[in-house]
Amino acid sequence: MPRERTTTSGSLQDLFVVELKDLYNAEQQMVKALPKMAKAAASDDLRTAFEDHLEQTKGHVERIEQAFQQLDLTPRGKKCAAMEGLITEGKQLIEEYDADSVLDAGLIGAAQKVEHYEIAAYGTARTHAELLGHRDIADLLERTLEEEKQANQKLTELSVDVNSEAVPVG
Repeated sequence: MPRERTTTSGSLQDLFVVELKDLYNAEQQMVKALPKMAKAAASDDLRTAFEDHLEQTKGHVERIEQAFQQLDLTPRGKKCAAMEGLITEGKQLIEEYDADSVLDAGLIGAAQKVEHYEIAAYGTARTHAELLGHRDIADLLERTLEEEKQANQKLTELSVDVNSEAVPVG
């Protein structure tokens, strides 16, 4: 017996706007979380990476606002449960581990989970923007997507030293 649908079907345009709202909220959550992650980091390099990414993230918020403006919509977020969960995991790490290389290793892992989520979300939204003919918005999303990939790469590079320091000697 077929399952009855409980939602109305919408257009790809409707889905795209929901994706933008989700990304907008996700980035706003990160603007609040990154300073806490930077403060918790023992490594100066990791702290600097979080602080630098905070400035980039503020730019990501502005780009999404530009996308809303191009669509003649008021920038509004829709609670991003995925980001909320990822940030909660990061908070739990900070509460459970002392500020040392082990916490830093955990923070890098938590931050990379965020970056991977954002890479997937921005890639999807960019593709939908292209399909819908929103070339300028697709370009904005592509710029952010590339910055998220670079942030992930930077975390991978930092993890080499941080993870080595986290391994007990002897």
